Amino acid sequence: MDRTVIPLSQMSPNIIHAVIATEDHGFYSHPGVDVTGILRAAYTDLVKREAAQGASTITEQLVKNVYAGSYQVDPDSGLRAYVPPERSIAEKVREALLAVKLEKELGKDTILEKYLNTVYFGHGAYGIQAAAETYFGKPASRLTVLESASLAGVLHAPDSYDPIDRPYDNKFRRDYALQQMAKYGYLDPVTETKLQAKPCCGTVKTNATERIMAPGASEYFVDYTRRLLIDRYGEAKVFGGGLRVTTTLDLGLQHAAEAAIAQELPDKRNDPAAALVAIDPTNGQILAMAGGRDWKHDKVNYATMVGGSGREAGSAFKAFTLAAAMQAGYNLNAYWYGPSTLAVPGCTDPTQPDGLWHPVNAGDGEAGTFTLAGATAHSVNTIFAQVVAQLGPSNVVDMAHALGIRSPLPPVCSITLGSVAVNPLEMTNAYATLADHGERFWATPLLQVKSGAGKVDPSVTPQGTQVIDPNDANLVSSALQGVVTGGTGVDAAIPPYPVAGKTGTANENVDAWFCGYTMQIATCVWMGWPAGEISLQDVEGVSSVYGGTIPAAIWHDFMSVAMQGKPADAFTVPSFAGKTVGPSRTVYPSPSPTASPSASPTPTPSPRPSRSPSPSPSPSMEPTPTPSAKGSGSPGP
Repeated sequence: MDRTVIPLSQMSPNIIHAVIATEDHGFYSHPGVDVTGILRAAYTDLVKREAAQGASTITEQLVKNVYAGSYQVDPDSGLRAYVPPERSIAEKVREALLAVKLEKELGKDTILEKYLNTVYFGHGAYGIQAAAETYFGKPASRLTVLESASLAGVLHAPDSYDPIDRPYDNKFRRDYALQQMAKYGYLDPVTETKLQAKPCCGTVKTNATERIMAPGASEYFVDYTRRLLIDRYGEAKVFGGGLRVTTTLDLGLQHAAEAAIAQELPDKRNDPAAALVAIDPTNGQILAMAGGRDWKHDKVNYATMVGGSGREAGSAFKAFTLAAAMQAGYNLNAYWYGPSTLAVPGCTDPTQPDGLWHPVNAGDGEAGTFTLAGATAHSVNTIFAQVVAQLGPSNVVDMAHALGIRSPLPPVCSITLGSVAVNPLEMTNAYATLADHGERFWATPLLQVKSGAGKVDPSVTPQGTQVIDPNDANLVSSALQGVVTGGTGVDAAIPPYPVAGKTGTANENVDAWFCGYTMQIATCVWMGWPAGEISLQDVEGVSSVYGGTIPAAIWHDFMSVAMQGKPADAFTVPSFAGKTVGPSRTVYPSPSPTASPSASPTPTPSPRPSRSPSPSPSPSMEPTPTPSAKGSGSPGP
């Protein structure tokens, strides 16, 4: 969050006049409340049965934005955030009483100063000093009349009247502010007419490396960063001003992330939700975070699942089972038999007559015999079920946590098929660790934080920790390359760049993922309905959505832009020395008919053309997950 507190004396009279004329022309004469506004709110609340209208006076707005709400701890992230009060007539009256009290205790100038130092101007700029620097590259003391009117126009709805992303909409509000300034004596009519004839925002300047800069969907990144800052420094420092925050966000990649989602899911109103996170594997810096499509109407950040809950990763979790297997000496070239379904010794399921877990392969067909690398490329559930049973699920949990998963994970066998809830940020963090040869950097949105005195906080820079042997990580990358070159993720290919990745589809197709990386960037894409538990069917011409369809396409679109100008670095060729472990027992198909779910037909291939010039290899195209009981732990590829 970018905010610098300055005294009223360092604010240009132009911005003071523009804000007062636009937001509260009677500011210096009223007692802190607008009686007409309260009556209007009462009518809205009691007669029309709608939420009471927003605060009208500057004092009431300050009360609502700073004093009347509460700081609450999000149950998922553990971070604290300011939550404004609910809009109702009772709350409106309470705020009015607080406003009157505040006027008596602070006085007009102090209230105006606090308001202008805390109000949000969009693009991550809180307070007039940050807004002046963000939009015009100058301090608030030097704002012109035209610039001040432009900023005053933003306050009504920062997302809708942003001077950078919505210049024509901002001009409408800017001209209204000029009109109000002339109406209340801050501007003569001749000057007003001349200024209204000027185009909007020709002097707007931005410095993407020095501030959050959050148009539209970037608000999700701003909110995440703000929560992190509050958790680290406390509300007093964050909202009291003085912190100078430089974030890791790359505006070009942020726009590319949003564009990739919009390209594949163009119907924002009727298409499912999607999220994308991109991280630099070498330092943990978050380069892009597309957490949603419309911050104004949906403040759940699907990149972090703050305000919601995690989602099942499906087979994208198999990468962590594979990493644990490499650490335990497993051989990628050892052959395993993967029947359509089997009873797994050592893995319990009280819903089955024999008390054992009965995972199934997608499509309810026998996958046949594969090397462990081949089973990864084709996402063979019954082979990975054998691997997790042989390894022990607790070892998979430990590996996932070491790589970067922060969510609690139960040590159950179905974890190998992604039956537990996680979020895109932590999944990207874990895949980034694999990309960086097993060295984990905790994901961070913070590049630098300075105190008001200019002191840099050294703890902001994450330190790398080697959590898995580099060769073991490289073995995982070797297997994951097969997913993209000839497995379930061919649509993610971005020639000439080598790519390692994994598709993931949760039970009943309710969530779909593609997580992958090059040597330079790790990215995860999630897709699902906000309400959850709704199958992804008939979306943008795709009859059944899997990780290898729309999520892989979004990943492809984003990474094609993100990798432009970067070298096509090959992954390190791993050593297979000492890797000898294979299957410990002969596997037979499950004899229990009750364990096998009803057959489901092979899906119609996606009408989207493959992005890989080579056809999907034998033995199978990417199949449909077999319908099964919730929690069965047998998601699709």
